[in-house]
Amino acid sequence: MFGVIKPFPSPIISGRGIDVDFPMLAGCLALLGLGLVMITSASSEVAAVNSGNTLYMMTRHLIYMIIGIFACGLTMMIPVATWQRLGWMMLLGAFGLLVMVLIPGVGREVNGSMRWIGFGMFNVQPSEIAKVFVVIFLAGYLIRRQQEVRESWMGFFKPFIVLLPMAGLLLMEPDFGATVVMMGAAAAMLFLGGVGLFRFSLMVALAVGAVFVLVQAQPYRMARLITFTDPWSDQFGSGYQLTQALIAFGRGEWLGVGLGNSVQKQFYLPEAHTDFVFSVLAEELGVVGSLLTVALFVFVSIRAMYIGMWAERAKQFFGAYVAYGLAFLWIGQFLINIGVNVGLLPTKGLTLPFLSYGGSSLVICCASLGLLLRIEWESRNNMGSEEAEFNESDFAEEPNHGR
Repeated sequence: MFGVIKPFPSPIISGRGIDVDFPMLAGCLALLGLGLVMITSASSEVAAVNSGNTLYMMTRHLIYMIIGIFACGLTMMIPVATWQRLGWMMLLGAFGLLVMVLIPGVGREVNGSMRWIGFGMFNVQPSEIAKVFVVIFLAGYLIRRQQEVRESWMGFFKPFIVLLPMAGLLLMEPDFGATVVMMGAAAAMLFLGGVGLFRFSLMVALAVGAVFVLVQAQPYRMARLITFTDPWSDQFGSGYQLTQALIAFGRGEWLGVGLGNSVQKQFYLPEAHTDFVFSVLAEELGVVGSLLTVALFVFVSIRAMYIGMWAERAKQFFGAYVAYGLAFLWIGQFLINIGVNVGLLPTKGLTLPFLSYGGSSLVICCASLGLLLRIEWESRNNMGSEEAEFNESDFAEEPNHGR
């Protein structure tokens, strides 16, 4: 298992010491730190009642953060070429996990959804792993079939032979939000891979039609779609979460009520430390704090896109596609979660990357950060092959982290 890890050279063990893209790392660490503070505040009341310990959720979140930071470091020591070589194995692993979670006795049901596999005190959410593995597999496909993707219908449709069954497994959990994010990232990668505008437009039209059919197929989805336009019409029923979230935003005003002083977290707003942590943040830190948080999200997303662009300029196209795909996964989750919190989108359970409570999401976000930092490091040092031999003299010059 550890044969794929190459401690030297790597972004954290090289002749230059720690040689990473510090702006990207600093932005994500800022989000992690803010997330820990907000989880501590938003979960205090729920944790006190459910466990008798006000800091119970914070302690678990801190453990997940430590695991995530370890995963980030581990990911930085794996050459990008290794991810490319193992892409098909990861895809099979993703399918295996998504099937396992649906098996009674293996998958754990929470709030009517079978999305978790239990390992003692911890739960693993396969959909979080599957989204990243799909990005890695699709990046490899775009490299292998570049000409076919750009010029033929068959090259365009082949990825959907894999994507549609995986989307079906996600919908069986059900996890509509993860399905939308995964398919959206895949569509964006195909577009960047050179799919013609007509074929891409057809794909978008089919996707919109599929979403419409899926919404119609489940009454609760239709109820959410109708209610979010006027949540006050059923504020104690299907519109309850959104009305409480909007109350939190209203109470926050410009500068907030102060850290730890949220009223909505006191059992008014369900899932205050997970899906709706941004609403608690808005209540406690106000419009100013909310906009600064959004600015951090925008910064790390744009930085991830730039990492893809730098890899593309260095002719490392697999790394470029992976960076683009990971950026689109983050952007999709940012937009959906914040859109739900402010009432621009129907209520949907989807965590906020780096900020929400949730072990699988946090660890996978940190591992994705490590992969992005590895891609940036390899493109900056013109590395593209895991078989290449390097020594300390190859890293004698001072790095240019700011590009």
